[in-house]
Amino acid sequence: MSEVHVVVESGDKLGEVPLWSPLHKLLFWIDVRKPALYAYKPGPGAVRTYSLPELVGSFCETSQGRILLALKSGLYFLDLTSGQLQSWFDPEPSLPNNRLNDGKCDRQGRFWVGSMNDGDRIPTGTLYSVTTDGKARGHFSGITVPNSLAWSPDGKKMYFADTPTKRIVVYDFDVEDGVLHNARTFLDMVGHIGRPDGATVDAQGCLWSAEIHAGRVARYTPDGRLDKAVQLPVTSVTSCAFGGDRLDTLFITTATQGMSDQARQEQPLAGALFAVNVGVQGISETPFIDISEARQQTEKQGDI
Repeated sequence: MSEVHVVVESGDKLGEVPLWSPLHKLLFWIDVRKPALYAYKPGPGAVRTYSLPELVGSFCETSQGRILLALKSGLYFLDLTSGQLQSWFDPEPSLPNNRLNDGKCDRQGRFWVGSMNDGDRIPTGTLYSVTTDGKARGHFSGITVPNSLAWSPDGKKMYFADTPTKRIVVYDFDVEDGVLHNARTFLDMVGHIGRPDGATVDAQGCLWSAEIHAGRVARYTPDGRLDKAVQLPVTSVTSCAFGGDRLDTLFITTATQGMSDQARQEQPLAGALFAVNVGVQGISETPFIDISEARQQTEKQGDI
């Protein structure tokens, strides 16, 4: 395993959900609190910043190369060339104190995103799956801080964590209907310093979990056994994703949120984007089918 190195000293307050785009050859990530979406170009090392009008919890790429953003007031599309935002819909119009948090597409291209109360941290959140027709299906509620969304390589298992519980749960996943079954504990971190935050799965089916407060990303085998861990020079490790042309670089986001002045001095790299070659490959994330493409497909079918 290579040494961890700094990619961008971005000083993010709450860096989150890195995503590699094979189409654009860019590594995207967000700062929830800034709020902003970043696009990093390996090689030149250039970073483009897309400033956003409100808190952003997560995002995914669409089949047309746009970005679907989970903002405070709902879902929006972002055109990367013009920077223009297009409002789509709000899954929770009756819950103004909630915001959307961790989100990711399953292997079939449905966008899953969890909501949360950002102020009181009470369990008012729900996990949704969003489809191209603009419908959000609620799967379960009572969530405080949704995180750790990831799927096995074959898409038949889904991982999820409500971070304050310090447990990652794994579900059997119906790939056709997107329904969850047979919930059971995958990882119990009660008694540990760290808590489960963002996660990803590699091509061998192992889960890489960013363990906030513990300063590491840990790799767990499909049966929940700790295989290895990547230690970082900062404690607030928030999420991770594989990227690069060979998907063999693990990109890791971090945060400064909640750190004391002394901790900031002791951890000058807090909030940076890190990377490490961990010796295994990841899996390309499935893009969300863009509504413009879906509309074109529907129109073509109507002409038959």
